[in-house]
Amino acid sequence: MKVIEKIRDAAANDANRVVFSFEFFPPKTEDGVDNLFERMERMVVHNPSFCDITWGAGGSTADLTLEISNRMQNMVCVETMMHLTCTNMPVEKIDNALSTIKSKGIQNVLALRGDPPHGQDKFVKVEGGFACALDLVKHIRAQYGDYFGITVAGYPEGHPDVIQNGVVTEEAYENELAYLKKKVDAGGEVIITQLFYDTDIFLKFVNDCRQIGITCPIVPGIMPINNYKGFIRMTGFCKTKIPDEITAALDPIKDNEEAVKAYGIHLGTEMCKKILASGIKTLHLYTLNMEKSALAILMNLGLIEESKISRSLPWRRPTNIFRVKEDVRPIFWANRPKSYISRTIGWEQYPNGRWGDSRNASYGALTDYQFMRPRSRDKKLHEEWVVPLKNVTDIYEKFMKFCLGKLRSSPWSELDGLQPETKIINEQLGNINLKGFLTINSQPAVNGAKSDSPTVGWGGPGGYVYQKAYLEFFCSPQKLNALVEKCKSFPLLTYMAVNKDGTWFSNVNQTDVNAVTWGVFPAKEIIQPTIVDPASFIVWKDEAFETWSKGWAKLYPEGDPSAKLLEEVQRNYFLVSLVDNDYINGDMFVAFKDI
Repeated sequence: MKVIEKIRDAAANDANRVVFSFEFFPPKTEDGVDNLFERMERMVVHNPSFCDITWGAGGSTADLTLEISNRMQNMVCVETMMHLTCTNMPVEKIDNALSTIKSKGIQNVLALRGDPPHGQDKFVKVEGGFACALDLVKHIRAQYGDYFGITVAGYPEGHPDVIQNGVVTEEAYENELAYLKKKVDAGGEVIITQLFYDTDIFLKFVNDCRQIGITCPIVPGIMPINNYKGFIRMTGFCKTKIPDEITAALDPIKDNEEAVKAYGIHLGTEMCKKILASGIKTLHLYTLNMEKSALAILMNLGLIEESKISRSLPWRRPTNIFRVKEDVRPIFWANRPKSYISRTIGWEQYPNGRWGDSRNASYGALTDYQFMRPRSRDKKLHEEWVVPLKNVTDIYEKFMKFCLGKLRSSPWSELDGLQPETKIINEQLGNINLKGFLTINSQPAVNGAKSDSPTVGWGGPGGYVYQKAYLEFFCSPQKLNALVEKCKSFPLLTYMAVNKDGTWFSNVNQTDVNAVTWGVFPAKEIIQPTIVDPASFIVWKDEAFETWSKGWAKLYPEGDPSAKLLEEVQRNYFLVSLVDNDYINGDMFVAFKDI
């Protein structure tokens, strides 16, 4: 979705609603990229309208920017805007970048001239390239029509190139405004400003833009002060005016990083309050890849609350325009959403409808991607799961500790720790894990909880949500036989079980699709976002079994007895999906008693 559409929709639904966004830049190391995505995940749960990623001078980070943009849009599932500059970029490179992000479902570009190439003082047009952002905007519109939402940069204090000794002449300022209007008239739909610390200058800039007929949204770029040296370096580079009161406040504390950061949060909050009071309802935060200051400012403004993280669905839908109709998923990938997205990335049609059938598209092949994780997650897995395993009871204990929240990681989960709803049943989960029913996925029964419930809610306020109790686990053939026998006394329990080789047991038909989560909202049809179905389960089982070897056993040295034990479990155990269809009075854990 285009950023301009998101801003307009927010205003149309609630004139007082404030939309905010974050900016990131490509880190220089692989570890830095991994850390950025972990930080990004924590920030986007607060529902920014979009996030953008910068483009290195001269395309120095081009490939990384393209990769990060793709992952932001399709894996982090946040509307993504990619910067694109003219520096050292002939038209072929520009078109390659644009066609690449278009193929990934990204619709938003911030069109910039860019800084001078490294080691040069002035911008130089590259042969076969563009001289300015206006040329780039015109090219994007000419080649791609209305597909892209184009954002352009605005400079409340004047572009650094025209600021001399901290001053911009009236003529140069007016020329800047006239040039900005040309960018908007050529196709720019939103303006994001250069950082500033004098709010009055920004408000004057907005008024001046309106006076010459610029009517599009003008989004203030706010850069929290995180440390003194970085602040001086950035304002010096951008030739940003620093009001005397800010200098006076920072000078006594400039060597106290925590005090500087606290002041930066206070200053950012006060600047935003003044901007919002003027009637502007958009904020863009330059994060410098740090989360605490940006989030603290938003919390101070009452725009986010740590305890109230809303979900539009139980799973986060990618913002890729090709997946906008996706509204139902098999529950099996609940703890591995990125894996699910990677395996369905090539789909042209997604299962949809209240009782959708997930068999109308084929899943992508299982690849090494499904078992790759960021280095920090790898480290956590090593710390928590790579211990000597003498027998299967040692394995039982690991699963039990994860369910009780004593471990933060699991080879079967891409998520960090337990989900809030799991804590409703974690004691029961711990008990059955010690019995050898090794759970990797679950949800408690819910009968009409408010849709804004902090533990099980989704879909926003005003509705009610429901779900059937669900368990997914590995167990031995002997325990499976005992459970199947017990299920005969509980006719509302339905199960599917399969081993690595494909041996199948079930009391449902191969074509049955079971809705296990649904919601009822005002003026809407019933929304049913998760299902259990045999076709998807058979696809999922390969990934679930491979995780024993590629996700856990491979963490041990080659030939380690613990790894051999895990591979033996992989060969002999069954994967079981169990649904209690009595979401009002059922208790599926009764079936595990005396086993």
